[in-house]
Amino acid sequence: MSRKKMWILWVILSAMMFFNRCSDSGDTENIVSVPVEVQPVQYGNVIQSRDFQGDIRAEFEVKVFSKIPDRIETFYVDEGDRVREGEPIAKIVATTIEQAVLQAEAGLAAAKAQEANLRTEYDRAQRLREEDAISQQQFDGIRTQYEAVAAQVQQAEAGLASVRSQLKDATVSAPISGIIGERYYEAGDMASPAMPVVSIVQMDNVKIVMNATEEDLGRLEVGQDAEVTVRSYPNQIFKGKVQKISPILDPITRMATIEVLVPNPHYQLKPGMYAEVKVITGIIENTVVIPRYAVIENTSLENQNGEDKVIYNYFVYVVNDSGYAEQRKLEVDYINHIQLSVLSGVNVNENLVVIGQNNLRDGVPVLITNDEEGE
Repeated sequence: MSRKKMWILWVILSAMMFFNRCSDSGDTENIVSVPVEVQPVQYGNVIQSRDFQGDIRAEFEVKVFSKIPDRIETFYVDEGDRVREGEPIAKIVATTIEQAVLQAEAGLAAAKAQEANLRTEYDRAQRLREEDAISQQQFDGIRTQYEAVAAQVQQAEAGLASVRSQLKDATVSAPISGIIGERYYEAGDMASPAMPVVSIVQMDNVKIVMNATEEDLGRLEVGQDAEVTVRSYPNQIFKGKVQKISPILDPITRMATIEVLVPNPHYQLKPGMYAEVKVITGIIENTVVIPRYAVIENTSLENQNGEDKVIYNYFVYVVNDSGYAEQRKLEVDYINHIQLSVLSGVNVNENLVVIGQNNLRDGVPVLITNDEEGE
């Protein structure tokens, strides 16, 4: 604390003690002025907002599974690595499938050789039949043999394509481009179709999933601006927009899910982070603005329609032309953490007490101690 601030605090405390002594003794003529700082009441704009908390998630996340339940031979990626669509992620042991491919290839080659032989015989039989050198029955028998072998070739080709597809599945590939978010196995582990091998996330944008009350939903709209802060970067505000508002509410919590989408070009925001979000729901323009720190707040309990309700009251002090403090009760239109939009209670250009108001009473003389320009 600076020496000047310490001096002001000492003056304020001394004035309070002296005022109390004078009040107790009835000697009001010797009451000293209470030092305060003031600023003129002005028009301004007040931002209307709603505050939420939620978890950061990747805009898109895909879990990649192995179709082959066998041992993982090799990993080509690790957590945090970038991958492109189609790039290999892991290699699964597939000795049995490799042997099946060899067998299918050999079977296809044998079927094609047999087909070639029968094709020659079939072509010869066609010429002989045209010359009426063989009977129709003999020709039909040769044709049937040829068509059966041709069908066997097609069957062998289909079988080879099937086992080759299985062998291709032994190399687990990335279905999308992104970053490896989590790796669930190590090389040598047994892959299971029920558990993903890795997860791939796209983090160019992130989304924040939050819950909103029924009251909040009446003020929220898709496309509204949002300001996001996280603990990792306490002095930085990330800009985003409301992307999705759930059309239904949870029947137990009576809350709906909303999503805010935030650009994340430098990957500062990471899935799993906790975020505080301020959604801008509107702006009150050209209103009388009072700083929150200048306001004295208290509450009262009132019975309305048979129910006790907490009533919030807001007061400020202004310094009149005679140098005395006047307490004013404010009629508030809107309030946030920083400012109040006021309908009545103070007038523009009146001297509003912003420091020392907690030491004042109505009608007490004050001493304005605002620092001079340049001090």
